[in-house]
Amino acid sequence: MTGSPTIGAGEQPEAASKPRRRVLVTGAAGFIGFHIARRLARDGALVLGVDNLGGDGEELALKQARLGRLDAEPNVAFERLDLTRSETFEARMAAFAPGEVIHLAAQAGVRRSIDRPASYVASNVAGTLTVLEACRRHPVDHLIYASSSSVYGTARPPFSEHDPADHPVSLYAATKRSAELMAHAYAHLFGLPATGLRFFTVYGPWGRPDMAAFAFTRAIAEGRPIDVYNEGRMERDFTYIDDVVEAIARLIDRPPTPNPAFDPLRPDPASAAAPHRIYNIGNNAPVPLDRFICAIEAAVGAPATRRLLPMQPGDVPSTCADIADLAAAIGFSPSISIEEGMRRFVAWYRDFYDA
Repeated sequence: MTGSPTIGAGEQPEAASKPRRRVLVTGAAGFIGFHIARRLARDGALVLGVDNLGGDGEELALKQARLGRLDAEPNVAFERLDLTRSETFEARMAAFAPGEVIHLAAQAGVRRSIDRPASYVASNVAGTLTVLEACRRHPVDHLIYASSSSVYGTARPPFSEHDPADHPVSLYAATKRSAELMAHAYAHLFGLPATGLRFFTVYGPWGRPDMAAFAFTRAIAEGRPIDVYNEGRMERDFTYIDDVVEAIARLIDRPPTPNPAFDPLRPDPASAAAPHRIYNIGNNAPVPLDRFICAIEAAVGAPATRRLLPMQPGDVPSTCADIADLAAAIGFSPSISIEEGMRRFVAWYRDFYDA
């Protein structure tokens, strides 16, 4: 699946006065990238997805399976492309001429970043710089990029975009915070409208196999024990993938503008004197780990055997998103409960793996 997206069979070209939306999605073979590329295409946008197809084993197999689904979408084209090859990406940007860029390509996961720091810096920092430079040289109406709730580090929940996020406790978090700072700099220097999204524990069908929802479901279905860290005294602000995609789709048409009330002596970390904005994408409803496991047990129809372990390096005991700004901006807040979300995930898991 290569080249620019084309109008589907039987579709009429739109009037010249109203051109089709053109969106470039990095990390299109990834979990969130796949879902947003498919959603935008079905909404009528022309989507160019790029991904380096990194990873191996099941991670790579899932990426290829996601691409197989995207291949069936007439408004989506895909190119294998590594963001560390900046000249290649910039050439593709120039040829496709997107109005919006959604930058989701990254190395994900707190624990793996401890073992592979150079890879994370290359993907998450240098890769983001490639996107920013391309958007600078080929201006877009809006850049939306992925950040993470992990940037809040040791802060006390609920986490607010208006609070400082300057003490990350993992390299992964540090790379995501670096991306936010670089995006702000480009917004300030070049007027690039950029919105950073701090995602809170996204889960759902087609999710990553290293995430707890996936790993716990598999282990419980196979009768194996699950590793429960911090002796189970943890809670997460789980966010179902459909809620995340809906938030992104609504934010696309809301590029940020400079905050006229911004005070450099008392700066608001959520906004800026430049066109840069940060939003939490979460539920504002943290779920205790035991409730999460019970939801999986109910969906799978089998009990879990818990193996209680201490806290892992770089982890935090609790996350909770303050989403008041998101609700005010787009009139939307996530609504899928953990029980319903896990029921949908397990149904997908059983269908995909014929389990």
